[in-house]
Amino acid sequence: MNKRTIYSRFRDNVMKHPDAPAIVEDNRTISYAQLDGMVDAILAKFYDSKPEFVGIVMRHGAEQIAAMLAVLKSGAAYVPAEPFLPKSRIDYMMKTAGVKLVITDDYCEDIAPATETYEDRSTPDGIAYILYTSGTTGKPKGVIQENHSVVNYCEAFEAEMHTGPGDVMLQYSVCSFDIFVEEVFTTLLNGAALAIPTTEVHNGVLKGLMDFCARHHVTIIDGFPYLIADINKKPELLPKSVKLIISGGDVIRASYITNLRGRGVRIYNTYGPSETCVCSNYFRVDNAKPLDDGTFSIGKAIKGVEVKILDKNLKEVPDGEVGEICIYGEGVNRGYLGNPPEQANFVTLPDGTRFYRSGDLGYVMPDGNMAFLHRRDEQVMILGKRVEPEEVENVLNEYPEVERGIVRAFLDEAGLHYLVAYVVAREGFSLHDLKEYLKSKLTDFMVPEFFVSVNELPLTHRGKIDMAALPKVLKEGSYK
Repeated sequence: MNKRTIYSRFRDNVMKHPDAPAIVEDNRTISYAQLDGMVDAILAKFYDSKPEFVGIVMRHGAEQIAAMLAVLKSGAAYVPAEPFLPKSRIDYMMKTAGVKLVITDDYCEDIAPATETYEDRSTPDGIAYILYTSGTTGKPKGVIQENHSVVNYCEAFEAEMHTGPGDVMLQYSVCSFDIFVEEVFTTLLNGAALAIPTTEVHNGVLKGLMDFCARHHVTIIDGFPYLIADINKKPELLPKSVKLIISGGDVIRASYITNLRGRGVRIYNTYGPSETCVCSNYFRVDNAKPLDDGTFSIGKAIKGVEVKILDKNLKEVPDGEVGEICIYGEGVNRGYLGNPPEQANFVTLPDGTRFYRSGDLGYVMPDGNMAFLHRRDEQVMILGKRVEPEEVENVLNEYPEVERGIVRAFLDEAGLHYLVAYVVAREGFSLHDLKEYLKSKLTDFMVPEFFVSVNELPLTHRGKIDMAALPKVLKEGSYK
């Protein structure tokens, strides 16, 4: 019986179709029944010790997934970390989470078949995992997610995306990001298969990744907009088996899907912070008109979630007015480990209603869909006037000879902000023409002061822009 925990819903699928593929790799295919056997084999090594939090630092593969399910079945929560992270960061995560046991590849090597089936100790309100995100203090902060929220998300995903047995999801994200949660659990809790490439394929060229997808008849690709933009540049590499592409974690632009439209592939823009269990909003974009700034709506709230636009007094604003995107419902998690200042973003009303203040600004459009504008805290002052770098970035990316670009604000030596644009240019690019274009769309003080030409925009292992890998333009500054 499904008791709205991750493991129990996975177990339901084991009982429904034990011989169906659960994990697909280049050298092996593991059925639901076999994966469940691996879960008990790993669980046998620590079941009696009843740990509360278990670290998982492993290569991506069937053993890693089995270890996570084993931890969940034991009633504990897992704390994932990639093996390539700095040891000091891994140590910090494990220490602050109170981890007493860390499962590694060596721990799972040569695991013997389980001789018994262990009791499922997971509970709906029990903690499922802790994901560490960037913190304002410079130290990562742990986000606490419960079992029932993940199950609700998997139900919402199934209701919107119509995935299930016969589908194959590419596992591409790092384990410490919530796209990984979407890849793994919406697959295994809905009866589909998860295709996991080797590290070499994952880190190699796009053709190698797409060839892997073709070999294993991948039907779903889930990732950051930058991966989708790369596929869009070489649409001929996309296997015909792919029927669904999901973008999340950052803004997707119309220019990122120009060559993917009309190919029978559904493409979704998703929105939602980790604090609300993967996503709160979906919007299909392959058949939609972009907004004036070249981005897309974030759509409407998913099943089990409510999203409102509130003013600074936390009162709902009329449709069309800008306010803060606030998220209610099953996805809202417990908050952070250690009660950091950001815990104040979780609000409990006198009637017990709880919601999360995202810090993002948006508004409700006439058709009921929502538009995301920018972060509340990303406004900067230039020449005494407020500027949203993302607004400038949107206009930059509308220019035909800009393949991709970002705009960031920095402080000069006098403590004043200035804007820098990093540009991946197309053939025929002219800086003079670009500046004239920007001036035709923006007021003069919004045009970046510096432009840097780059061959590509480097990404972190999470798939976000790696600012540390980009050159920083220094400015002496003046108080005048």
